[in-house]
Amino acid sequence: MKNFCIQIFSWAFFLVLILHSSPIVRSQEVEDEREFDYLKDSGMGPEHWGELNENWTMCRDGDKQSPIDLLHERVEVLPNLGRLKRSYKPSNATVKNRGHDIMLTWVDGAGSIHINGTDYVLKQCHWHSPSEHTINGKSFALEVHMVHESSDDKTAVVGIMYKIGRPDSFLSELMEPIKAIADGPHDTERTVGIVDPRHIKLGSRKYYRYMGSLTVPPCTEGVVWTILRKVRTVSKEQVRLLREAVHDYAESNARPVQPINRRPIHLYVPRLHPGGLLA
Repeated sequence: MKNFCIQIFSWAFFLVLILHSSPIVRSQEVEDEREFDYLKDSGMGPEHWGELNENWTMCRDGDKQSPIDLLHERVEVLPNLGRLKRSYKPSNATVKNRGHDIMLTWVDGAGSIHINGTDYVLKQCHWHSPSEHTINGKSFALEVHMVHESSDDKTAVVGIMYKIGRPDSFLSELMEPIKAIADGPHDTERTVGIVDPRHIKLGSRKYYRYMGSLTVPPCTEGVVWTILRKVRTVSKEQVRLLREAVHDYAESNARPVQPINRRPIHLYVPRLHPGGLLA
């Protein structure tokens, strides 16, 4: 009996070692665009993402998916959310054609954003056209996603939407390197040099906040979304470049809006102190 117990303990200890030595499945966006696309009849479009890979079932079965429609009737105004606390800094960056989008990556991070007691480091930004999120059912020409990660691998994304108008000054800085990798082979990458994320203009203190997911496979949930209320402007030429730079199946690279499923959507609006000063 004693030997039998020793054997059981040995096997249990061995199993624990195996489990702890197994690779951790990361939740980052899939970068190999050949695994999925945005075309309706290809069999690899958004309605099929959850069937294409056993690790992507959340795209089909998740109940807190992104993007969503920010319908005003569902929004609760919460002034105590507080201002968006950004501590960004210039950093070396590269621009990469992922096939399904153009991504700017800050090599060593570019500062951080502070949300609910957690610091999230700015890692990259990328663009979707048309916008993925909508406001009262209205879509816009472009949306940028600024992707942040915490030390424990949690994700926070800041989204800004754009309508056609004056050129966006931040994109103007990147036009040449984006042209250099336009419609090139998958993983085409170019060093940009120092890029200052503070040049991405917010334009307003108002923002929406909700819990959602990545908008591309594996559609991991638990993402803290912050969507700026102000819709900024971008030129037709800038949108055209981003659309033509990616591969043909992703010229329109927006995932359709997902069910809200009674999730709370909050809107931060600064309080007005006596004298007209904003909190």
